[in-house]
Amino acid sequence: MDKLTHHLGYSPRRIVVFRALKLGDLLCSVPAFRALRHAFPDAHIALLSLPWAAEFVQLFPDYFDEFIDFPGWPGLPEQVVDPVRTVAFLAQMQTRHWDVAIQMQGNGTFVNGMLSLFGAGAVAGYFPQTKPEERMGEPSLWLPYPEKAHEVKRHVQLMTFLGLDSTGYELEFPEIATPVALPAALQTLDRPYVCIHAGGISGRRWPEASFAEVADQLADQGFAVVLTGSLPEQTITQTVQQHMRHPAIDLAGQTTLTSLAAVLRQSALLVSNDTGVSHVAVACHVPSLVIFTSADPAEWGPLNEQRHRVIREADATPARVASEALRLYHALT
Repeated sequence: MDKLTHHLGYSPRRIVVFRALKLGDLLCSVPAFRALRHAFPDAHIALLSLPWAAEFVQLFPDYFDEFIDFPGWPGLPEQVVDPVRTVAFLAQMQTRHWDVAIQMQGNGTFVNGMLSLFGAGAVAGYFPQTKPEERMGEPSLWLPYPEKAHEVKRHVQLMTFLGLDSTGYELEFPEIATPVALPAALQTLDRPYVCIHAGGISGRRWPEASFAEVADQLADQGFAVVLTGSLPEQTITQTVQQHMRHPAIDLAGQTTLTSLAAVLRQSALLVSNDTGVSHVAVACHVPSLVIFTSADPAEWGPLNEQRHRVIREADATPARVASEALRLYHALT
């Protein structure tokens, strides 16, 4: 019997999972979400997350039944706190009669107390290894946060700690029932294309000029170049294009999550910073080369080292990145 059922005295029927982070963080949690659904197939499971994640929940109807917009909490940088809205949010959560609230935000600093205010029958998740007082309610439902674990394995470990069976570490990105048409500029291409994603968190990006050199070297080998990015990253893709000798197709701001996945699935490979799109490539089984600047590949790198390559920034010259990308492409074709 799993720990949640043992503590409650019955199988949970209403579960809320708190993980209010970015795309890559949620994609890395999918194996844990899968294990949770496998354990409780008939439960109503809600994801409490940032506004953008409403689209994520729509993509994963097999794992989630509901999206709940997180209004922010003191100490968390992801969302500006509106005290009036936050108080109303807590009142609403208390009326939902959750059986289980699961904290998957991180080590629990700032937020474990918040989850304890939901009034759930059981609260579970992570707590800081040096602060056992951060456990809320039943101590046996709290796992010391595994500081050096891989992000995918870390969350599966939480599920197995709670007594749920693992369903593996493979990431997913479901294909929707209605196929997404590729952008018109890609439909007429007569040669394979590579995706270059130079965006990412400010301060954690490889230089645009370096991406441009890689793009040109791949174009020299006969590939078309597609620049991907969000709407705020248009200046980044424009800078890459300005540094290139060859023309490129700039799709920044023109894709949704589903259309970005469609673009990646038809590509020869992806070259990117360590950011959300690199995890989309893993989930879509698209070969990728990921340049790590500040994050640790041991925690965030692709687990499949045959289909994906990692280069640390200190070793990432444009010539080496382009060479590794071509070697990967030819090894898989």
